[in-house]
Amino acid sequence: MKRWRLGLQLPITQWLPRYNRQSLSHDVTAAVFLTIMLVPQSLAFALLAGLPAQVGLYACLLPLLLYTLFGTSQTMSVGPVALIALMTAATLGPLYSLGSAEYLTGAVLLAFLSGAMLIVMGLLRLGFLANFLSHPVISGFITASALVIIASQLQHLLGLDSRGHNLIGIGSTLWQQLSQVHGLTLVMSAGVLLFLLLARTLLAPALQALGLAERSAAIISKSAPIVAVLGATLLTWGLDLQARGLAVVGEVPRGLPPLSLPPLAWEQWQPLWLGALLIAVVGFVQSLSVAQMLAARKRQHVDPNQELLGLGVANLGAGFSSGMPVMGSLSRSVMAYDAGARTPATGAFTALAIALATLFLTPAIAYLPIATLAAIIIVSVASLVDIAAIKRTFHYGRPDFIAMLATLVLTLVHSVATGLMVGVGLSLALYIYRTSNPHTAVLGRVPGTEHFRNTERHRVEVYPDFALLRVDESLYFANARFLEDTVMTLVSEKPQLKDLVLVCPAVNLIDASALDSLDNINARLQDAKVRLHLSEVKGPVMDQLNRTHFPATLTGQVFLSTYAAWCALRPEPGDASSTHTSNNISDNNNP
Repeated sequence: MKRWRLGLQLPITQWLPRYNRQSLSHDVTAAVFLTIMLVPQSLAFALLAGLPAQVGLYACLLPLLLYTLFGTSQTMSVGPVALIALMTAATLGPLYSLGSAEYLTGAVLLAFLSGAMLIVMGLLRLGFLANFLSHPVISGFITASALVIIASQLQHLLGLDSRGHNLIGIGSTLWQQLSQVHGLTLVMSAGVLLFLLLARTLLAPALQALGLAERSAAIISKSAPIVAVLGATLLTWGLDLQARGLAVVGEVPRGLPPLSLPPLAWEQWQPLWLGALLIAVVGFVQSLSVAQMLAARKRQHVDPNQELLGLGVANLGAGFSSGMPVMGSLSRSVMAYDAGARTPATGAFTALAIALATLFLTPAIAYLPIATLAAIIIVSVASLVDIAAIKRTFHYGRPDFIAMLATLVLTLVHSVATGLMVGVGLSLALYIYRTSNPHTAVLGRVPGTEHFRNTERHRVEVYPDFALLRVDESLYFANARFLEDTVMTLVSEKPQLKDLVLVCPAVNLIDASALDSLDNINARLQDAKVRLHLSEVKGPVMDQLNRTHFPATLTGQVFLSTYAAWCALRPEPGDASSTHTSNNISDNNNP
């Protein structure tokens, strides 16, 4: 058994000694394409979070370097992402005025606080907490968040000024201002959107038709945002479009961000802790899924606990360097993978390239239209809207669909925090409800075999004086009373019963409440002159029971298999008890 331990690791020590010229060539090439994609995205996601554009660039420097040291994914790209930018805006918007110094400080504190939470979770090896966010809830949350992000960018496409962090707030303010749509901004937006959509859908196939390799064509098509940025910036500068009312990013400070500790006053930290926790958990789940998906392609391993540390340290770096919360990006990570990234050093080279851009290219960014960045955001998050997942969940499992729908609707009409928390709460509540009423089945033997099936689904052999009851769930406090009621109902329906076997192949746990219920069942059956037996008890569960009084007080036996119980307890030939065969035959093979 593994020992529980705390500790920091440096995964770089595992791959750096094997680093060679070939890896360097692949990593540098991938870093070039990654930088081309990251520069416009980082600017756009900073504006999405309500922050100055340069904050997005700052959030690509130390975080990328630190993740290179502490991360385990070979190709994941850490930096600003749309979902976390939206959550940042949703957390800070109700607390501070947009554009104020307090708002910017709040973003730095969010990065620092979420990073500290991730590090604590990593040190405590709490990577398993990602399992508490079910896939339907996350899918519904991401779909709703993408729709809110798209709606929030409509103001920039139309040249309007709207507020709100849900569809109702955004929609109402846009509706009131529709008569004020800025024509030049709309033309610029439509042109950029059309270019990006055509590049995404048609450019790669066209390049392949010209003889370019599939991977190279995909990489070039994903570089379309930088072409849009360059084209729109040059057009705005050359035609002086900002003088005609086209909103631009404006002056961006040149140079690297200063390194400093965030404010330590408790009154500034206190209102941010819930938002930081949600950002940490959602960001970790999203990043881990990206890392594991890419690692599976190369048959590599990603350590969830080490990823908590890597992402936590990256966010601390963002907090120290005037950045914003960061996580792993799906689109950029896939780009790095397709471009041939071999090691996390790709992130370090990308950080170097971003630093050069911050030092020398910021004057040109001043002429970048905000509408262009909005178009980039919309195209990048549109793929996150997964209607097919909603349909699949609806047809497959209604409880999961209820949790997904609640998450989606509340995220759309209220807030990302409410939607996520209600979705997680509903998932846990529905899980408890399902497991508090577990499926049970009275079993009989399939004639001539050692197999046992549900008497209500199959024609099987049964005896009136002993019964086999299978419990298809672990036994814990939520279903302990249910088990007692089920057993006593079965006993009342079988007046000739002498032996009852609890068949336990699905029981992975028996907690203290369930143990008390087993004691009660054993005592009540003894009063009714019925012996209680167990079969197919798993080793760890039996080890736990052997540390208690229960095996000594059990009126019956513990059998290795259900067939062994059948052979030991069935009446001898010629006994007055006779064999009965259930008449229920199912058309399916469910047990």
